[in-house]
Order: sequence, then structure tokens, then C-alpha cells
Amino acid sequence: MRKIAKTLTVLAAIATLSLTACGRSDVDSEAAKAGTGLSGFAADSVIGVALPKKTSENWTLAENLFNDGLTKAGFKPSVQFANGGVSDQQNQISAMITSGAKVIVVGAVDGAQLGAQLQQAKDAGAVIIAYDRMLTNTAAVDYYVAYDNFEVGKLQGQALLKGLAAKKPAGPYNVELFAGSPDDANSKVFFDGAMSVLQPKIADGTLKVVSGQADFGQAVTQDWKAENAQKRMDSLLSGSYASAQLDGVLSPNDMLARAIITSAKSAGKSVPVVTGQDSEVQSVKSILASEQYSTINKDTRKLVEHTITMVQDLQQGVALEVNDNRNYKNEFKRVPAYLLPPVIVTAENVKTAYVDDPVLGPITK
Repeated sequence: MRKIAKTLTVLAAIATLSLTACGRSDVDSEAAKAGTGLSGFAADSVIGVALPKKTSENWTLAENLFNDGLTKAGFKPSVQFANGGVSDQQNQISAMITSGAKVIVVGAVDGAQLGAQLQQAKDAGAVIIAYDRMLTNTAAVDYYVAYDNFEVGKLQGQALLKGLAAKKPAGPYNVELFAGSPDDANSKVFFDGAMSVLQPKIADGTLKVVSGQADFGQAVTQDWKAENAQKRMDSLLSGSYASAQLDGVLSPNDMLARAIITSAKSAGKSVPVVTGQDSEVQSVKSILASEQYSTINKDTRKLVEHTITMVQDLQQGVALEVNDNRNYKNEFKRVPAYLLPPVIVTAENVKTAYVDDPVLGPITK
């Protein structure tokens, strides 16, 4: 039987509607009561999975994995994408409640705008699992399962510095910063993780953000859309790099990384050192071709697999496993979390990082 960790550590705190990293502290009674368990429910129950907009390969993969995995486990999956935005996801969660879903897994479009529906789900007896993105502005969340997203940002910042040093041993380096969509709670966590590494180098002059756009609000990319990143990169290049050399770009994911590289090529610039995340096929190929510098491997199969394990434990009335010394906090409560470790991938390890991946393994041989 899995055991509940006796201590939890605060990894991130949410300020207003966004998530920011904070210090560590011991568990208190609030944290101890944050999770919930069921005495068990029917093995063939409906399990709702509310996913955000289909903006990356990993979300599409998650859809298939949840449908297959939950079905094989004996459940009745209801997996929905909210391509129509927040109102679409609100309606989908309401429909899951009506269908009698015992657990609702939520990868939020905007985690701050689902409070009413999540409370209705709780009132109906459902357990809420925040998937990949923390749910904010609500106490109606029981568990959180994700990769360690602050660590993702740190790895991206470290990769950018390493790539810059490999390209040009001595600084200073001209860089630009990109962040994800402001309505995704993870975006600020990624950015803060990266800036915990990069800010000291900006302060000592090793890095120079030529455009001056060094704040999260200036770096965001609405809806994670590649066209928005490319448009901003076009403006940065024409406005700040008419004569200056752009050495590196912090990109929060692979789709935006490819858009940034496309912009540099279109402007006749050399490709800068560009980070990424998600291990998308085209970006892995780009790393093999020595264009995109890095990505982050967050194996969706492992994340979905553990989420389904959580659902099975709830069905059986078993206490859920959470990481020792890990805990996330939103405005209302500390949420027991299970966080998986991300892995940085560059040209140095790209041929070994995906040996067990059925899609990427053959590509990197």
C-alpha cells in the first residue's frame, strides 16, 4: 500500500492569479487536510478528463493515453478538449458532473476561472486532480500531478547559459526572453525558474536584454501561439538588432522555439541559442540538425500513467502517494502534489534520451 508522505514542502505559492516560487516550510494541519480520499467507488465509474486547447503534440498524446489507459483499467473515460476556451471547459466540467464522474482530472485553459464548476463537482462528491497546471482561485482541488515546473525553468536557464558559452566562450551575450501564455499558471513558474538562474547574470552584465523587455508581463505569448511568438520576435529583431548580434533566446516551449528560429532565419540573422520544452518531433529533429539548442523531456506517458494510478487508488480507497517534501500552495490551501523530474536534452544526449520512446527513439538512432 502506498504511504502518505509525512512532510510536504512548499515549492510554489500563488500570488493573485499567478503561481510564483516560494521558500520551503514544514507541513502544518492545513496541508495535512488538503487532500481527500474516497472509501471507494464502482470500478466502472465515469472519469472525467478536461484538457485545454490542443496546442501541442503532448496534449494530443495525453488524450489518447487517457482514453486507452482508463478504458483498460475498467473505467468509462470522458476526455474533452476545450478548444473553444474557458467557457467551453466550464461547460464540459458541468457535463462531467451530470454524468456522475467520480474523479475529474483538469488540465486547465485558465485555472483561475473554473472555481464555480469545481465546487459543484466537489459538492457532487467528485475528487479533483489538477493535471500539469495548478488550479487557482479555488479551494476545490484535492491533488496536483505534474512535472516539477520550477525545475523545468531552471534547466532552461542553465541550458541557455551553457549554449551561449559553447558558442562564444566569453560574454557579454545579447539575449531576449519569452514566456508562455499569461492565463496558464505554469507560465510564470517556468519563467521564475529560468530567471532564478539568469537574473544574476543580467545583474552582473554577463547577459544583456537589448530590448529591455525582461519582465514576465513583457515576455508573455498569448495562447502559446507560434504566430504570436514569431510576430514578437520579428519586432525585436527589427527594433533592437538592426546592427547588434542576438546570441540567445529563452523560449518556454518547442513550438515557440521553432517560431523564434524561423523569425531569425527570415530576417537573415544567424540562429541564436534557443531553449525549448516538450520534446516535440520537429524540435528533436532541429536539435539533431544543430539548430534548436535544447528541449525538456517531460514524458507524457509517465505523467498520464501516474494520474491513472491515482484514480485507481481513489477507486480502491487507498491513500494516494505524494512526493516526500513536496507541496504546492494556491490562495486557499496546500495541495498534495506528485511531481515528476524533468530531463534536459541537448545534442550531447539526444541520441540516448529517447531510447524507450516509440516515436522519438527511431528518429534519434
